Amino acid sequence: MNDNFTTDDGVSTLSLKAREDYVDTPTIHALADRAKAYINTGFPLHLRGPAGCGKTTLAFRLAAELDRPTMYLVGDEAMTTADLIGKQSRYQHRKVVDRFIHSVLKYEENVEQQWSDAKLTVACREGYTLIYDEFTRSRPEANNVLLAVLEERLLALPASNGAGEYVKVHPKFRIIFTSNPREYAGIHNSQDALNDRLITLDMDYVDEASETAITSARAKLSSELTAPIVRLVRAYRESGEFEQIPTPRATIMIAKMVAARKLKPSVSNSEFVQLCLDVLEGKCMHSGHSENKVPQYREALMKLLQEQCGGRRQVNGSKTRAASNSRAIGNRDVCASAS
Repeated sequence: MNDNFTTDDGVSTLSLKAREDYVDTPTIHALADRAKAYINTGFPLHLRGPAGCGKTTLAFRLAAELDRPTMYLVGDEAMTTADLIGKQSRYQHRKVVDRFIHSVLKYEENVEQQWSDAKLTVACREGYTLIYDEFTRSRPEANNVLLAVLEERLLALPASNGAGEYVKVHPKFRIIFTSNPREYAGIHNSQDALNDRLITLDMDYVDEASETAITSARAKLSSELTAPIVRLVRAYRESGEFEQIPTPRATIMIAKMVAARKLKPSVSNSEFVQLCLDVLEGKCMHSGHSENKVPQYREALMKLLQEQCGGRRQVNGSKTRAASNSRAIGNRDVCASAS
């Protein structure tokens, strides 16, 4: 559970607690142990991996174990250095009217700019943990201010902030970066000087046992019912018959619907087959430029459904009915999409 609260600077922070459905398999535990060793030593950590591999989940878990207030920041094309350190954001008006002598009116008015700290400044000063998610979506020049923070442990502020030019970084300040090297939309190459200061751990999709345990916990579904769903999505991921790689998020979506609708994850269940097509076919035609490949992608999906979700595990009669049922759903929807 995450509790929000606000600092005196008006910047929101998070008080993180371990989520109840967090799964700690041997594979995940080994990676987390490596990451904790670097974080606890004071190194800035960079978790790099494809969408859906668990980068942000692990970052939040590590921050929760540090047991310090946490700030969360998401990289963006429009982000500037001011969004990291702060800026002159408002004016303060002060008016004094002196009527001490009734025949004399003294009137004074001052207008002053007020400096507002942003998340990096507050985290550095107070010793908070900062999670900088998808930091390569920000332009490299916006992140230049981090170089001195990570090396000299000094944050340089504009002299106009009224509080001095430098903030000494608190000893308990920690920062965790995440990025997706496979994403191409809105991604910038990070400068070498910043990469050189980071400990980078490359992540990938977890093993089948871990993915089954994670999906079962998130969907509140038994591992017996989760297993064929995981096998299906992993086989689809390995097939290459897609434009957008199907991540464990797709597995969790299907499993949650199976739990909610009380479905049997079998190719003989027409509602389950349609559910899988609804979730997974969008990965086939992600860019909208492959309409002519719809039958090819559909055929590949239906084959995987039969292989991984009971089609080949049935007795002969049931297998025939299941295959006929899946072909009927496939043919109906292909016709519908073409009409």
